[in-house]
Amino acid sequence: MYRQIDSNKRKTWLLMFMFLVLVAFIGFIFGQATSLGYGIVVVAVAFAFLTNFFAYYYSDRVALAISGAKEITGSQNQELYRLVENLCIASGLYMPALYVIDDTAPNAFAAGRDPQHAVIVVTKGLLEKLDKQEIEGVISHELSHIKDYDIRLMTIVVVLAGLVVLMSDLFLRWTFYSPRGSRRSSSGQGSGQAQAIILVIALVLALLAPICAQLIKFSISRKREFLADAEGAMMTRYPEGLARALEKISADQEPLEVANKATAHLYIANPLKGKGQENFLARMFSTHPPIEERIAALRGMEK
Repeated sequence: MYRQIDSNKRKTWLLMFMFLVLVAFIGFIFGQATSLGYGIVVVAVAFAFLTNFFAYYYSDRVALAISGAKEITGSQNQELYRLVENLCIASGLYMPALYVIDDTAPNAFAAGRDPQHAVIVVTKGLLEKLDKQEIEGVISHELSHIKDYDIRLMTIVVVLAGLVVLMSDLFLRWTFYSPRGSRRSSSGQGSGQAQAIILVIALVLALLAPICAQLIKFSISRKREFLADAEGAMMTRYPEGLARALEKISADQEPLEVANKATAHLYIANPLKGKGQENFLARMFSTHPPIEERIAALRGMEK
């Protein structure tokens, strides 16, 4: 567990540094392609620093806003509040803020930068379709993400990867629609050819940036789900509760309407059911391991 926590902290800072380098490189190519020069690199670096600061401290609010989650108190749902509180006391964790998404698809996620600033979000469908032991299994899974600092890495990816995609799209549009005169150099044909080469590099970068963002999410997502399942099962001393919960969540074919590709990796199970997730390529790049493997691993703990 401590190795996982240290690894997640290192990955978080590495991800933020990689984002800084990528934005600076995009700014350099953009400046060369549009004759804006090196000034745009300074702007890009400043933007990257501000984005990293915002992602570190406010990425959980972005995830909550995207999901449309509403905070609930103990008086609004005493049973859920006491269930989470008891698990937190048993595991030595701070009590996270609780949020509910008004959607009948069963699912849940955790977010925040550390255990002291964490939130757990469940859907209305999860509370209605799962029994107490199954809900306890889901909550223990999410508390394990909080304990291991998975939430910091997972939530920051929502902002950084999303911005990479937005910037690449803006860059691509600028390359296509900017006036041709801004691309032409007065130094002659040789310089014009150099500009054309830079534009080709710019286009390639714009096309590859979303793929890089997806690969970042893919690389951090699958292993952590197995670890959170195992730690959650040890927290409740009842692996079957989480196994049954995963069975019910996967069997329910209703997609979560508020989920999208930027936030899908946060959830305990892939929320994009029926949204083009059936083909082989979509499964290969899924941020979640197969539910069947997770259930088998949980039930193997009881033997």
